[in-house]
Amino acid sequence: MDKNWYAVYTKPEKEKRIMELLTRKNFENYCPLNMIRGQRFGRKKIIFEPLFPSFVFVRSEEYEHAELKNINGIINLVYWLHKPAVITNDDIHTIKKFLHDFGNVHLEKIQIGVNDPGRNLSDSVMNQNGNIVSAHNDLIKVILPSLGYMMVARAGKQNVKVIISKNSGNYTTSR
Repeated sequence: MDKNWYAVYTKPEKEKRIMELLTRKNFENYCPLNMIRGQRFGRKKIIFEPLFPSFVFVRSEEYEHAELKNINGIINLVYWLHKPAVITNDDIHTIKKFLHDFGNVHLEKIQIGVNDPGRNLSDSVMNQNGNIVSAHNDLIKVILPSLGYMMVARAGKQNVKVIISKNSGNYTTSR
């Protein structure tokens, strides 16, 4: 059987603890951490917060789901149409690349139908996988179809080039 990525729903603010538990139990996992630059008490500070609050992604086989549900702090798997929601490898890769390239990312919930590969937005580029990359002024937007979210970040327009390629990712950055 093949391993797939799934999202597990965790108790609030327990994402990092769940990652440790999953790693100890030899589950491949990923909790996207968003770099937030802020100022507190007159000092600039960088903190890392989970991009998806109360969610951790786990790569597992179907027979391991019962074991996942028994891990303290995991409430359940995330379901779509009465089945555990499978997160595509492309979406996991896109999240990793986007968070590597940009900080202060925020999410926007989007409506995606069962057979909807993506929507065409003005001044957008859609790659072969159906992800939409939008570069308006200094906003960069990438759709994650299997999650029903769009990641949004600010970047200087001079730092982003949208590239249409049959075999590559959605965007590249030059800094």
